[in-house]
Amino acid sequence: MSHHDLARDIFDRSHLTGEFTLRSGVVAHEYFDKYLFESDPVLLRRIAEALAPLVPAHGVDALAGLETGGIPIAVMLSQVTGLPALFVRKEAKTYGTCRLAEGGEVAGQRLFIVEDVVTSGGAVLDAVGELRNRGAVVEQGVCVIDRESGGLKNLSDIGIDLKALFTMTELKAAGAR
Repeated sequence: MSHHDLARDIFDRSHLTGEFTLRSGVVAHEYFDKYLFESDPVLLRRIAEALAPLVPAHGVDALAGLETGGIPIAVMLSQVTGLPALFVRKEAKTYGTCRLAEGGEVAGQRLFIVEDVVTSGGAVLDAVGELRNRGAVVEQGVCVIDRESGGLKNLSDIGIDLKALFTMTELKAAGAR
């Protein structure tokens, strides 16, 4: 299957129209419901296989999947790459282990961010700040969809090279028939 075929299949599975308020507060009239493609095991596997070449062959200790949407992608990408996956919460638990990230240690680890959709990059910015405060080295990552709303630039400004599998423009073009 080609990159275009994968884009078309993601579009077909997850593109919705209506009125949607995004995390950033922006109101969008179309939306890619990431949970629709993340809950499809065949499509999720294809996405992970397409993301795998974007993960450096060296210099990464673990994948850091961001709650909630980045976690299933990180798990499948872990299966494809053989790298362990951590599950990064929006905020540290206040009970039990009181950890920000589950699945392993963060301090001193070279983590690779895995996210589903990036708009302004706010969730990734927050996670990277918290992970760095806990001693992690975070410089790179991937997302499935870049909504082309400044997120990749915002992340670049804090030293994060985040690559997107698809831009919103690419998905819309693939969905246009």
